[in-house]
Amino acid sequence: MRTPVDDISPAFASHPQGTAARNATILFLAALTIMAGATISPALPAIESHFSDNPQAAILTRLVLTIPALFIALSAPFAGVLADRYGRRPVAIAAVILYGLAGSSGLVADSLPGLLIGRALLGVAVAGVMTVATALVGDFFSGAGRDRFMGLQAAFIGMGGLVFLTGGGLLAELHWRAPFFIYAIAFGLLPAIALFIPEPVLDRRADTASPRAASAGLFTIPLTAVFVAAVLNSIVFYLMPTQLPFHLRELGTAAPILAGMALGLMTLASALMSFCYGRVRRHVSVAGVFALGFFLLAGGLGIVALAEDYTAILPGALLAGCAIGLVMPNLNSAAMGLADERQRGRVAGMLTASIFFGQFISPLISQPLSAQGDYASAFGFGAAMIMAASLTAFTVAATRRRRGIA
Repeated sequence: MRTPVDDISPAFASHPQGTAARNATILFLAALTIMAGATISPALPAIESHFSDNPQAAILTRLVLTIPALFIALSAPFAGVLADRYGRRPVAIAAVILYGLAGSSGLVADSLPGLLIGRALLGVAVAGVMTVATALVGDFFSGAGRDRFMGLQAAFIGMGGLVFLTGGGLLAELHWRAPFFIYAIAFGLLPAIALFIPEPVLDRRADTASPRAASAGLFTIPLTAVFVAAVLNSIVFYLMPTQLPFHLRELGTAAPILAGMALGLMTLASALMSFCYGRVRRHVSVAGVFALGFFLLAGGLGIVALAEDYTAILPGALLAGCAIGLVMPNLNSAAMGLADERQRGRVAGMLTASIFFGQFISPLISQPLSAQGDYASAFGFGAAMIMAASLTAFTVAATRRRRGIA
């Protein structure tokens, strides 16, 4: 008979004081990641208008949203190394302090380059936050327990997205700078991290291994497939926060609050679906979940591409949210399930880098299509890309099932 202890990792066994307070702190820490870009998404048209004297305002405004992703992608592998070598808690505390300072810098930045510098530093902070939040779940949970907590974590991020996106839309109605106030919330997490996050006791012998041996363990075929899936998912999904406000404006819906509500609906759907992730995984393989999630995302973007008014956009946002509610916890759980205990921080860092590298290049890929106001083509292109990924994942799942591989 299986007991709850069977789902607890050996690292947790060294810390019987693990409590609901610890788990709640990990959840709140993870929720900070959704704020990295999405919080200010409803304010993007106003930011572009404010800095319209800059000839590159259109692309630079999109980069205000996504440049944190580039610096997350560049910094996350280093954050993973630091977390494995020096511990999770020191990295988390330093990252949260930088997060609060850099995130709220948009309140005073007086130029697009200045705004971009603050957003870049925010990316460095999020690299530490997300890497630690993912690695801690790998440290304290295993098996079905890890799947359940990953689903709960993704749901919590989704609920945070609902609050922060809707709140960002409301604040953007007051002034385009107002959403930057939200980032100061991070400072409230510092006492909780210090009090409730125990430092996992791990076997750190990998730290003395050769760099070549250490890096080889990060690029096995299954892990590499997870990293590639993370990049592709982010490229396609991030069409929603980067292009949807502008697509709505072309359809005659310019109010930031309506863009915030559509994106908030998407994240609510994501949260609700993530609650079901652990249950889905009992019956569907990792590759099968990717196939289903990518199929739903393709359908959602296809609906957005064909929509002719605001009301028609909402079913697409709902479907895209359901997709991400399956895909994101599946990425995290798959990566942590494949990671060696001594390299969880590194694997979490590489996964974080993959997710946010995809976010960064998403507008660079879609902007040429949408530059002429053809936002529908950008969403249609994304739907075709992710449908191809769905078919690939389905083929892998079917092949593994025939061979009797879980």
